[in-house]
Amino acid sequence: MSVTVRVPAKVNVQLAVGAPRPDGFHDLANVFLAVGLYDEVTVSPAEALTVTCSGPDAAQVPLDAGNLAARAAIALAERHGIAPDVHIHISKDIPVAGGMAGGSADAAAALVACDALWATGATRDELLAICAELGSDVPFSLVGGAALGIGRGEQLTPIDVGGTFHWVFAVADGGLSTPAVYGEFDRLTAGTDVPAPEASPPLLDALRTGSTDVLAKALSNDLQPAALSLRPSLADTLAAGTGAGALAALVSGSGPTTAFLAADAEAARKIADTLRTSGTCRTARVAVSPAPGATIV
Repeated sequence: MSVTVRVPAKVNVQLAVGAPRPDGFHDLANVFLAVGLYDEVTVSPAEALTVTCSGPDAAQVPLDAGNLAARAAIALAERHGIAPDVHIHISKDIPVAGGMAGGSADAAAALVACDALWATGATRDELLAICAELGSDVPFSLVGGAALGIGRGEQLTPIDVGGTFHWVFAVADGGLSTPAVYGEFDRLTAGTDVPAPEASPPLLDALRTGSTDVLAKALSNDLQPAALSLRPSLADTLAAGTGAGALAALVSGSGPTTAFLAADAEAARKIADTLRTSGTCRTARVAVSPAPGATIV
């Protein structure tokens, strides 16, 4: 027997970042939107915990016990007195180290898959608690749709979405370390009064009403200056996408993937075609949002 779970990528349509906390994290107002790029995680019984991976950039995914999906299996097993003897196979389609929560998505998917395989009967709240222990983005990968994350992003409030949004994601060569981007944010804001993060009312209204034009005006990412500081070439990608007709552009999360909001599916296709030939990125992907969270298939 095996269980396969499909799980989406995310884009942060708003990422407001506060000053560093004593524990080293930052308070956030993080508006997540799940998008239709998916990883699939399959778990099956095995003699010991093993991880394999296939798909684009699979060679960059760690296959030891430090892999977030493996850690998810171990965490659930420990709570229920079960040996975490499973083979976890990750079929990657979400960009690796790209600011789209691919590792977090795999953790959420592995958690749901192991829960089903072992019939633990874990409640939704228990699964979300484990997700929060694993990482700030993992709870949203479980939930999907759209949500406001506060604290370090793990405390979620679902947001209704009133329409479909069309996106293009430009995949960069190489990744960006999330801790390095936050470190650069701290360096760039040192000595300044960093305001407490708050969700943008116009942005929340745009999601609820499904207004692409209003959402385009409200997108924001406080980590973008830090990502651009560490990877200046991303500015060329942003310019190429907006020049191709994107209504708005921003770095996705900590980057280096860049996200472009398009007016409709045809506009998204044209933007992606232009980006692929622009020489500013490795490839470009089209996706729509919102998307469901981790789901057994």
